Amino acid sequence: MYSMSRLLKESWTLVEEQQDKVARHFYARIFLSNPQLRDLFPVQMDVQRARLLGAIVSAVQTVDDPERFDEYLRSLGRDHRKFHAEPEHYDLLRGALLEALRTYAGDQWSLEYEQAWRDGYDRIAQAMIRGAEEDSDTPPFWHAEVIKHERRSRDIAVFTCRPMQAIEYEAGQYLSLETGYQPRLWRMYSPANAMREDNTIDFHVRAIGAGWVSSALVRRLRAGDMLRLAAPMGSMTLDRSSSRDVVFVAGGTGLAPIKALIEELARFNRNRWVHVFFGAKDRDDLYDLEALTEFASRYPWVQVVTACSDDPTWSGEQGNISEVIARYGPWNNHDFFVSGSPKMVKATMRTLAELQVPSMRIKYDAFGDL
Repeated sequence: MYSMSRLLKESWTLVEEQQDKVARHFYARIFLSNPQLRDLFPVQMDVQRARLLGAIVSAVQTVDDPERFDEYLRSLGRDHRKFHAEPEHYDLLRGALLEALRTYAGDQWSLEYEQAWRDGYDRIAQAMIRGAEEDSDTPPFWHAEVIKHERRSRDIAVFTCRPMQAIEYEAGQYLSLETGYQPRLWRMYSPANAMREDNTIDFHVRAIGAGWVSSALVRRLRAGDMLRLAAPMGSMTLDRSSSRDVVFVAGGTGLAPIKALIEELARFNRNRWVHVFFGAKDRDDLYDLEALTEFASRYPWVQVVTACSDDPTWSGEQGNISEVIARYGPWNNHDFFVSGSPKMVKATMRTLAELQVPSMRIKYDAFGDL
């Protein structure tokens, strides 16, 4: 019996230790086949090289769960309109992928492996093309002007931009963003507010290591600069039909979508209590505490708990926020929203599993792969 999932995972082990070489071969084949496509990619290819190949491999290997991933893939197709992706480009990428895998798997590559990757990739491409077609009446991206930029800590900035045309998104979703300081490098950030009548959007950004985009957004961006924003994605959104109380768990700039969700709740909430757990390394990283305090004073149904993991002078809770939530509760009849770094989200998910919170009641947003 044909098992696509088994064949995909089995064949990937043949090249997994050489994935950097596979990625280089993959891109070389793309640019040799169509040199004009090089202009769609950033000058610095080191990060991008791993990103695109990794995304394709991950998507292909999970294609045996079509109901779960169909909507995600369709939204990915809508998002990829920003790259001016056309149906023929998907065929080109498939050929480059198969050649790279075939080359580095060597004699152990088989016709069965080839067919599994071809079938898996085609399912993904069809869903993404369908998503792009469904969204053809909206622009592939929006231009937006930065109207305010504030440094909130040593490596965190909060800025506000106004798109030239309104972008419709749901609180909790994220947008891809490109700055002129790093052309063709797109990164995902969550709006820190629900949709406003004036269309302005707030973003929270931490400069991460040598991150090309995040460093530019924190240290170089100024009022008057222009950005490009792509179609909204993500499913960490509110279920208005739920009557359960809500727990928001945020680490660092993971607070951004949580703020948007609280604003959205404030527009219709009548009987749901909201508990906000906000964690950071030290007091300096609790960069938006004033806004949370204002939420708590304005809405009697909001309760805020803050914690620092490495600041003995902090008068609030001590420890990682994933540990702090276990000191409160019980939580087995609440809706959870978790947002932060992959490490923080993983730790929180483990804690919630130990507390027997049903996984179907947990939505999360991690700034990276889980």
